[in-house]
Amino acid sequence: MTIALEGYRTATLNLLTTPEFTDLTNWRLKVKEGAQTWHYLNTDEERKSWPQTIWDKYHLGLPIDVPDLEKPTTPLEAARNGFEFYRRLQTEDGHWGGEYGGPMFLIPGLIITYYITGEPVPEAMRLELIRYLITRAHAEDGGWGIHIEGVSTVFGTALNYVTLRILGLSPDHPVLVKARGTLHKLGGASAIPAWGKFWLAALGVYEWKGVNPIPPELWALPNSLPICPGNWWVHTRMVYLPMGYIYARRLSAPLTTFTQSLREELYVEPYDSINWDKQRNNVAEVDLYTPHSKIMDVLNYGLTYYEALAPKFPWLRDYALKLTVEQIKMEDECTFYLDIGPVNKAMNWLVVFYHYGRDSHEFREHVKRNDDFMWMGPEGMMMNGTNGSQLWDATFIAQACAEAKLADNVNYRENMIKTLEFIDVSQIRRNPPFMKESYRQTSLGAWPFSTRDQGYTVSDCTAEGIKATNALQKVPGLPTLIDNSRLRDAVDVLLTMQNSDNGFASYETIRGPRFLELLNPAEVFANIMIEYSYPECTTAVLMGLRSFVKIDPEYRRDEIDEACNRCLQYIKKVQHEDGSWYGAWAICYTYAAMFALQSLASVGEYYDTSDHSKRGCDFLISHQESDGGWGETYKSCELHVYSHNETSQVVNTAFSVMALLDAKYPDKEPIRRGIEFIMKRQQANGEWLQESIEGVFNKNCMISYPNYKFAFSIWALGKYANVYGDSISEKSS
Repeated sequence: MTIALEGYRTATLNLLTTPEFTDLTNWRLKVKEGAQTWHYLNTDEERKSWPQTIWDKYHLGLPIDVPDLEKPTTPLEAARNGFEFYRRLQTEDGHWGGEYGGPMFLIPGLIITYYITGEPVPEAMRLELIRYLITRAHAEDGGWGIHIEGVSTVFGTALNYVTLRILGLSPDHPVLVKARGTLHKLGGASAIPAWGKFWLAALGVYEWKGVNPIPPELWALPNSLPICPGNWWVHTRMVYLPMGYIYARRLSAPLTTFTQSLREELYVEPYDSINWDKQRNNVAEVDLYTPHSKIMDVLNYGLTYYEALAPKFPWLRDYALKLTVEQIKMEDECTFYLDIGPVNKAMNWLVVFYHYGRDSHEFREHVKRNDDFMWMGPEGMMMNGTNGSQLWDATFIAQACAEAKLADNVNYRENMIKTLEFIDVSQIRRNPPFMKESYRQTSLGAWPFSTRDQGYTVSDCTAEGIKATNALQKVPGLPTLIDNSRLRDAVDVLLTMQNSDNGFASYETIRGPRFLELLNPAEVFANIMIEYSYPECTTAVLMGLRSFVKIDPEYRRDEIDEACNRCLQYIKKVQHEDGSWYGAWAICYTYAAMFALQSLASVGEYYDTSDHSKRGCDFLISHQESDGGWGETYKSCELHVYSHNETSQVVNTAFSVMALLDAKYPDKEPIRRGIEFIMKRQQANGEWLQESIEGVFNKNCMISYPNYKFAFSIWALGKYANVYGDSISEKSS
């Protein structure tokens, strides 16, 4: 198929030097059942009929008219002030919007696909993406990292350089001159990691000979073999699925004067002189987080030999590609073309372009759902790590408000009803079509991470959905929207998800053996090949099941009790010698401690009665800062050693305070000082300001959870008041 470059918008190739950015006052967020898409209002008529809301202005960094509140003197007053501000940001459909950004390799895949397919990037989006990427270039060297707080890497710098060129910047633009200098100092784009090699090869500025094999034939293997992709972690298999299609057909954009120029800009030696066979395992040291195992190197060598023979067996490759397209079709249709995340979303869209064509229904549906991933902020437009974190955030603020007695406040009744309505509409009410054929987990009754359309079961989201539902529906005056039969459906899902190690993973049970990690091809991530059990997911499920038992004590009780007992065994087993637990989904040891100590407390194991609880508390206390708070940096996730931030942060402090309160730590003073720190950081209007990044995935890539600073701060304040009374006086009992 010929690539339709003639349809690509000429303006995107203009050699801009100073782009005229759009006016932030013209952006507006549209929401429906959790979908959150930004629109640029082009006319005065649109602006008059659809004026900006307070949440639009807040997320865009525009001035908002929120009055200062009476200075709180007690924890509950601070919690009330916090929610008084935060409730103004609740959207029309009941969720709290927010970015889920941070990774710097998401936008490039999308924009490269726009370029290859000839689909024009909407003009307002184009300008705001430029502004975001320019703003996020590191001031010291002009490069980009794997995430917004990481050091400059070849992966981040090469891909975002290419993205800005596609979006219209000239190679002579000062930002690109500086970035190119950094890229060349790092060795040039030839040393980009595997995912970067794929995207550059698809664009036609890297040779496929320099990419390690991605054989689609793996999808033809029986599921009984561990290496069958159906046994991999779902994010990994969904990324390598479309990769295999593009790689097998060696599909690249045709060479143009533009891509020829990129070939000259990206490398430190002439493009035609590069020995591409030697580039397959060439990865810059700054990028290399997980080196290939010897087994992986041998396998890649064998697969390279196989690729030379593959044309002699066209029937096998054709069959594998047929299976690949079928899997992509199932993924697209099951998620209404959202897909599990933005990486495979862009790749699936590219496959659809090549396979069905630009005029196909599938292609147009992909284009429609691109907006779901884009988020506007003060710095411009970014791409979220999923289509949001809507359900996840809503469940936490629901429980925080219940803990702080805000859910009982008639002034917040409408906010609580809207939150409950959103949780109601977000529950997944079907099993995925083609569940067995697409290797999907059962989902009837589950809650997703983001929206019902995205549709993937997540264990801890399902558990938090149960907990939040019960917390709100027991409040006098709030309606019962989710009855016991639907909560039973959620429990049924959770009871299918416990692993043989007694813990719970994220999307599915563990299906493959740990040795598959020896075949990790990505180089920049760790623990991506299979699912793993996590203290966070395990505790959430444990507490979700216990919450359910309180309202429906007979349903599958023996199975629930057995599952909960096994959860506790897991929590104790994975505690480290120093008393800590490693958190894989947020930063990091403080986050995991909050969950693990709650697990122990649920069966009466507290600081004075449990060695596990005592050691967990002592670990937290040993890392309290002189200002009373806790400040943990993302380096904890990378290095597996607690890493102190330069200053304490409200989110880590809230995690720690809640953990110590659940464990009944006997000394009130460290906890009181933590609460005092949270109160001091609160602004006069009730707000908490954004601090360092909060989340992580696959050990090495950080991601933002900006709603945490509200939900967990309010939650910690409420929990403290329930334990020690509504006072922060040192003398109060």
